[in-house]
Amino acid sequence: MVGAALVAVLGLSGCTSGESMAATGTGGATEQTSQAPAKPSAKVVATPAADAKDVSPAGPISVAVTDGALETITLTNADGKQVKGELAADKKSWAVAEHLGYGKTYTWSGSALGTDGKNVAIAGSFTTVKPKRTSKASLNTGDGQTYGIAMPVAVVFDAPVKDKVAAEKAMTVTTTPVNEGAWAWLDDSTAHWRPKEYWTPGTKVEVKVGIYGVDLGGGNYGRDDVTSSFSIGRSQVVKADTQTHRMVVYRDGVKTHDFPASMGLESDPGRVTKSGTHVVMSKHASYGMTNPKYNYENVVVPWAVRVSNNGEFVHGYAPSIPDQGKRNVSHGCVNLAPANAKIYYDSAMVGDPVEITGSNQQLGKADGDYFDWALSWDKWTAMSATAN
Repeated sequence: MVGAALVAVLGLSGCTSGESMAATGTGGATEQTSQAPAKPSAKVVATPAADAKDVSPAGPISVAVTDGALETITLTNADGKQVKGELAADKKSWAVAEHLGYGKTYTWSGSALGTDGKNVAIAGSFTTVKPKRTSKASLNTGDGQTYGIAMPVAVVFDAPVKDKVAAEKAMTVTTTPVNEGAWAWLDDSTAHWRPKEYWTPGTKVEVKVGIYGVDLGGGNYGRDDVTSSFSIGRSQVVKADTQTHRMVVYRDGVKTHDFPASMGLESDPGRVTKSGTHVVMSKHASYGMTNPKYNYENVVVPWAVRVSNNGEFVHGYAPSIPDQGKRNVSHGCVNLAPANAKIYYDSAMVGDPVEITGSNQQLGKADGDYFDWALSWDKWTAMSATAN
């Protein structure tokens, strides 16, 4: 018998029965005896099937045996190098333990011993897919890092993804304790995962973008898997109100600071500080501000905390101290006295939320990363490729 996925030489034994007649006493009664059925020979099935083409190099790639056990098993590439694999304790299965290469031919060899005591030879080969191209993915989170409670997980591909369902199914976020969350595609090459509510402080997060061997559509396959393991820190939330001209800091639900502030001049649409939940993106002890539209270049400010890709920062600015707490005069940033900016800078962490209210413009997609929290949960989940 040939396994569905291998060229296998099987030992077969038929079942036979016979009977003998013997006189027993004067009644001429007979006694019937029969031979026990033979034990079955090994049945071997490999995945993928023998001679298969365009196989994903990420697997699954395995051999399984019924009515017997594996004696020897190897999978080798065209250069004769053996592929790493794991043999089950009962020796009834073997699975590849590493990714194979793209566009390569692999060959099985080995044998299985059936319950009938006979060997079954294992042979055959298959060829992995040769992509038209491969795409790389990158993550915004780093191993061993700690982030604030609003931090999204961002995956950016270096080429548009046509099969977003396949890509999304290959991306996982595991949280301890459990934080409900979902993926959303912000464009054809960018997907973010965020929790429904702010992260639970102290959460441990494992991210895997397992796209190697995954068909992303149009003959484009994932180049490598990408992973990240990080933690969520304490809860710190900033609430800034453009109408009260105050910026209040809450640590673990307790108000720790209440600073006078000056935000974007509202009479000029190009200078308005956007309302909405911003996310701390980076910190700079000093930063050169440039805006050709408003005729300033490399104006260096202290203790700058970036909260949006549209140019919005929380930073120190001594010239606006007379206006802080009274009126909005900035070009979109939240101005604090340098001493107060230093206090906030020292407390801030990438991923912290900065909730701004009171202005006549809303944070949105045009403002770049991260506008994730500007979307309702219903809108967010509707942007998942697997939502329907």
